[in-house]
Amino acid sequence: MKFFDPHIHMTSRTTDDYQAMADAGVVGIIEPAFWLGQPRTGVATFQDYYSSLVGWERFRSSQFGIKHYCTIGLNSREANNEALAEQVMEILPLFIYKEGVVGVGEIGFDDQTKAEEKYYRLQLLLAKEASLPVQIHTPHRDKKQGTQRSMDIAIDCGLDPGMVIVDHNNEETVQEVLERGFWAAFTIYPFTKMGNERMVEVVKKYGAERIMVNSAADWGISDPLAVPKTAALMKQSGISDDIIHLVTYKNAIAAFGQSGQLHETDFSTTQQVDQSLKFQGNTILRGGQQPRINKDSLIIR
Repeated sequence: MKFFDPHIHMTSRTTDDYQAMADAGVVGIIEPAFWLGQPRTGVATFQDYYSSLVGWERFRSSQFGIKHYCTIGLNSREANNEALAEQVMEILPLFIYKEGVVGVGEIGFDDQTKAEEKYYRLQLLLAKEASLPVQIHTPHRDKKQGTQRSMDIAIDCGLDPGMVIVDHNNEETVQEVLERGFWAAFTIYPFTKMGNERMVEVVKKYGAERIMVNSAADWGISDPLAVPKTAALMKQSGISDDIIHLVTYKNAIAAFGQSGQLHETDFSTTQQVDQSLKFQGNTILRGGQQPRINKDSLIIR
């Protein structure tokens, strides 16, 4: 079975994670722009980060047979630095039209401040102008209120709910998100957000329409194999292969495919891998390394 992880921060992960994901059947991913763990101090750091998402990281992923896409945006946490946020808004149009960019994201609310709302609205309008999907980050605190507010503002800005992926849902938010016509994404993240046992119950209750699963694996305690592991648990729980295929693969491709940058035919053939290739003179092979063929060997040479 093929899997697609529509929210994973591979900049924070290792090449071994890419290999494990490929071995588990992950054929494509979306990497949203996000907060790196500490505040950035200048617009050039954002520019370098966005460049890496459409450049080096896209290449690194390809070296393991995984197609890499991204969403570009100013995250809600750093939107509170308004002086810097204004500068970031100026460079976003330089990136959202690049190859492999399938949406504006992840954007939305963290502390639900006035500044967060201001830059959320501006980025919604930017996405609307570019005809790109939006990937919404819903807050960890006051999630139900933040989710409702995020949807209200998206509609107020004239966006079609079918172009908006509301992420980090839980049992408290999913029904309203679906009833209002938005896509409902669920993050399987240890000890917070959602566990995959709970996800199984959500799918049993609501079915598969406009529902997708992701890992949001990042620099925290997270699991880059959350999507295939959740699929396996769904299978063990008696959920049909058709439903599993929708929530762990096809729905995400349909939602973000509205960008025109992502198509299911992208995954119709196995991606050929040549780990000797270089990106701007650099390769994933360090110091004369050879491509890693026998991954099960105990010997590391």
